[in-house]
Amino acid sequence: MAKIDFSVINDNTAKSFNEQKQLIKRVFKGNTVLCPTCNQALVMKLPVKDQQESVSGIRCKKGCTDIELDMALIL
Repeated sequence: MAKIDFSVINDNTAKSFNEQKQLIKRVFKGNTVLCPTCNQALVMKLPVKDQQESVSGIRCKKGCTDIELDMALIL
């Protein structure tokens, strides 16, 4: 039985994860970050009180970049 080499897939996945992590950090710091696809500013949507269905995350207006974040509102 032949072994399958996943190293290329793992390398690409790790690179993508680290790029997203850095992007999220820059947005959280308050820096203006542009969407890599459409060059529009990314905005952060925070959870809203009494709206369980609201999705929090980082996205651009066109939706090219859409990173959903698991965030909770602490009172």
